[in-house]
Amino acid sequence: MSLADNIKNIREEKNLKQIEVATHIGVDKSAYSKIEKGLRSLTVEELQKMAQLFNLSTDQIINYDGKVPREVVMEDKTAVEQMRLIQQLDDEEKQTIFKLIDKMLTNKKFKDFFQKNIAAL
Repeated sequence: MSLADNIKNIREEKNLKQIEVATHIGVDKSAYSKIEKGLRSLTVEELQKMAQLFNLSTDQIINYDGKVPREVVMEDKTAVEQMRLIQQLDDEEKQTIFKLIDKMLTNKKFKDFFQKNIAAL
């Protein structure tokens, strides 16, 4: 698929009209129509504005594989599935998550400790 096809497919999947995308990226409807037909090139700035509107990265638009990624919600997953999803992250992102969990567990221990000791007074 071409970039033009990708843009058209994403726009349609997001239920946007050509005029809405054209207005957002700062071109008229006929210029936008030419983008979707592959008759007009896209500037980097236009692609960045389009990515913002579509809530995708420019890379996701360029390498579009036919399905706009859906939001991932961790809370309705099993613990095993949550860990599998975390393992998909890069090392730096994983370390950030584990540091956050460490901090929350430490805070919980302190709260529990103080509640227990205050109740004993």
